[in-house]
Amino acid sequence: MPTAQPLPTPTTKAGLEGLDALLARPGKALIALDFDGTLAPIVADPELARAHADAVPALAALAPEVAAVAVITGRPAAVAVRNGAFAGVPGLEHLVVLGHYGAERWDARSGEVSTPEPPPGVAAVRAELPGLLDGTGTFVEDKGRAVAVHTRRAPDPQAAFEALRAPLTELAQRHGLIVEPGRMVLELRPPGMDKGVALRALAREIGAESVLYAGDDLGDLPAYGAVDALRAEGTPGLLVCSGSDEVTELRERADVVVDGPEGVVALLRELAGRLG
Repeated sequence: MPTAQPLPTPTTKAGLEGLDALLARPGKALIALDFDGTLAPIVADPELARAHADAVPALAALAPEVAAVAVITGRPAAVAVRNGAFAGVPGLEHLVVLGHYGAERWDARSGEVSTPEPPPGVAAVRAELPGLLDGTGTFVEDKGRAVAVHTRRAPDPQAAFEALRAPLTELAQRHGLIVEPGRMVLELRPPGMDKGVALRALAREIGAESVLYAGDDLGDLPAYGAVDALRAEGTPGLLVCSGSDEVTELRERADVVVDGPEGVVALLRELAGRLG
């Protein structure tokens, strides 16, 4: 078990209460984390994203001490499992990966993914995107139940992001989808599910008495909102931001800010050391 180290001190009263509750009753705590930018460094090609080298050992050390550990991501669940190397890891038998913002679920115990059929609007959008994106220097990531337009490789990534936001929103709306903006990415996906909905459902399922959520991007804001709502209902929570210069909204709302995935992994190790 890792050696206990000092934990970062939350900067808010609610965050202090959340950390205290987690440490006092770890067996009733839910640890939930985003994948890209939180457990895995952001890379130019999302297919090459891999969890930080120390992420899985840290999660495996922490998981037996708490009620549940979950990864909540916009990626397909199977892709997050593959890129995270989560399958078959001792200590992670109860890990849950909620993909497509909770529409898909992978349980480590069974190794199976449950997923609904993609809505027809995704296929329609997929067919129209090439004509809309020609010459922009962007690339499309096909997520099955969603498509993501990445501007990180464009000559001016931010300008391409801003220029495409309105036409992609119009395209999504015509086919019953929504646009989820992120770090140099615009994702067109079905409405009705987000990380906040997924987080609250899992917290109810396991009877969580405290919740820690760590994220880095705009898609994590609904999960932050869910933690705020749980706090208002009497369930303490701790909001962790995997800090970056690209997104500041989470940093402003977080109880604890750490330095990217490396900082998240260090926090997980520190928690495991304290609880073990």
